[in-house]
Amino acid sequence: MTELIVIPEGKVCDYIDGKFRNDTPEEYVRQNIEKRLVNEHKYPKDRIAVEFTVNVGSRKPRADIVVFAGDALERAQQYVHVIIECKKESVPPTAKKDGVGQLQSYMSACPNCEWGLWTNGKQKEVFRKIVNEEGKIEFIDFNDIPSADGRLEDIDRPKRHTLKNAVEDNLLFVFKTCHNHIYVTDGMQKQPAFFELLKVIFCKIEDERNIGKPLEFYAASGERSNPDGQLTVKKRIGAIFDRVKKKHARIFERNDEIKLKPRSLAYIVSELQKYSLLNTHIDIKGKAYEELVGANLRGDRGEFFTPRNVMHMAVEMLAPTADDKVLDPSCGTGGFLVVAMNKVIQSLEDRLIEEWERPKAKWTDDEKRLFQERISEIAGANFFGFDLNPDLVKATKMNMVMNNDGSGNIFQTDSLLPPHTWETDFRRSVTKAFDLKEPALRKHDAIGLFDVILTNPPFGSKIPIKDSHILEQFDLGHIWERDKTDRDRWTLTERLQGSVPPEQLFIERCLQLLKPGGRMGIVLPDSILSSPGLGYIRQWLMEKTRILGSIDLHEDTFQPRNGTFTSVLFLRKKTEKEIGRQERTRKMADYPIFMAMVERVGHDKRGNPLFKRDKQGNELLVPDVEVIELGETADGARTARMQSKRKVLDDQTLLVPEVFEKWRKAEGIAW
Repeated sequence: MTELIVIPEGKVCDYIDGKFRNDTPEEYVRQNIEKRLVNEHKYPKDRIAVEFTVNVGSRKPRADIVVFAGDALERAQQYVHVIIECKKESVPPTAKKDGVGQLQSYMSACPNCEWGLWTNGKQKEVFRKIVNEEGKIEFIDFNDIPSADGRLEDIDRPKRHTLKNAVEDNLLFVFKTCHNHIYVTDGMQKQPAFFELLKVIFCKIEDERNIGKPLEFYAASGERSNPDGQLTVKKRIGAIFDRVKKKHARIFERNDEIKLKPRSLAYIVSELQKYSLLNTHIDIKGKAYEELVGANLRGDRGEFFTPRNVMHMAVEMLAPTADDKVLDPSCGTGGFLVVAMNKVIQSLEDRLIEEWERPKAKWTDDEKRLFQERISEIAGANFFGFDLNPDLVKATKMNMVMNNDGSGNIFQTDSLLPPHTWETDFRRSVTKAFDLKEPALRKHDAIGLFDVILTNPPFGSKIPIKDSHILEQFDLGHIWERDKTDRDRWTLTERLQGSVPPEQLFIERCLQLLKPGGRMGIVLPDSILSSPGLGYIRQWLMEKTRILGSIDLHEDTFQPRNGTFTSVLFLRKKTEKEIGRQERTRKMADYPIFMAMVERVGHDKRGNPLFKRDKQGNELLVPDVEVIELGETADGARTARMQSKRKVLDDQTLLVPEVFEKWRKAEGIAW
């Protein structure tokens, strides 16, 4: 039976030594660094100490983290090899008391300490301590501390097999650090700084994809710290960016260039070079990227990006396959598309592992290239995104490329416009993708092209649609009247409404874009499902669709930015045969609808994580591994391997897909 440990209120359990410590901003930074030391740098936990006392003259301060030498005989000051100091974001490296000077004083006091790292989660400084010919201590800037194997060459120029997958929030830290560096060093505003960072990220991905060739995306420590070296880095990355522009002509102009100063570019490259952006887990990449996008590109048109747990829930429930055409007509940063695409990619990978009878790690370069070509083929043929905001369209394309190369079908357009007014380039691209003739897309009732739609449309009465040319395409753009004899029945009139919130029209546009029998998941405000005055929308939905399910989300789901009460509605578009049968019999068949309430979404209204608690309200810890490795020494003493403990997010969205899947199969609903 798994042991549960109670965490006192306001405390965290240290990743290294298991002690309870105060839950502070500094501690958040330290816990991420500790996980990075173990998971990225591969240091054993028994070589790491937390809050280690260092004798500095007459003072005895405590270093946040120390790492002992591999051949250390005891956990003593003379065996300290690395010292790490962690501060909250508001503390700059230049601070007199808590800045890099404090770190360097600790390093000087430890005779065999060679490496030091100072970070506030937003900025990072790394030093290597040497003693010069005059016997004086010097501190040399470095890209990073070495990993447990001590190979310095991998710090300066990583190889494919030494690239690391980011863990926890470390990639988010790196993205923030890089963006902040551009913002401060290059004097750019937030949005231009963001797009310059994305150019560099594209170069990193292109370099990783250049299988069979040595990695060229690197900045050696010596290059980073001198002007000639910085220019060398700029030239090297510029050559990669030339390849990027050719490959992604829809994203970058031919004369585009990286506008960063050589010093700034070298720094950013050195921060990113150790990670594999292709292989880092989708949720770690997605969280880092979408948080960066949200901080810099969020508009004022009712945009609030869907939490990743809700996207995963919806994608798992609709289960798109490699043969499905998938669309998000209000794609924002592309989160739904990325999650859906990665589900399809995972299925392909599982099939190839079984077919080739070996794990992915043992695939040849040719097999990896074949897999990547198949991914590009699926992404290019089957995944589509539309959005009105041109900056978000560009960000979505980049998100798709970072998550396995699907940038080809992301278009800037107003999804609610009449098809005959769609821009020629947009219509031509869509007709080409579906092998259609251009006149085929001129009417709103002839655009049913997609098997699966997943979307979170813009909400709100503050951005109503008033244009009669848009409203006349939609039943829901017209006035409906209650039946005088049956107050539950509504009749469609020919009169247009004065204005309609966009999410109401998006429901109908999504249905128009679906093939008969196609399925969709759409995030909607609860008023659509409950307001008496909107009963005509519910009647229309029941006439046109089979309502599969309604998942009522907690009010904090979209916090801290939006407190709207929302649900995710799952629908299947009825076929003409089904609608014809309804019209002949003048009645609709009764059927069950899957309904669930998600009362806990893993975070509170401020966006802080919420973890599972016991009956007394205390947070719980569970082991990271289920099996404790027991053993016995030569003299018969019992031993047990120390294991990590982790808190478990209190998130019910994880439970919904499995329950829905059992219900769907029991009801005989197939796709």
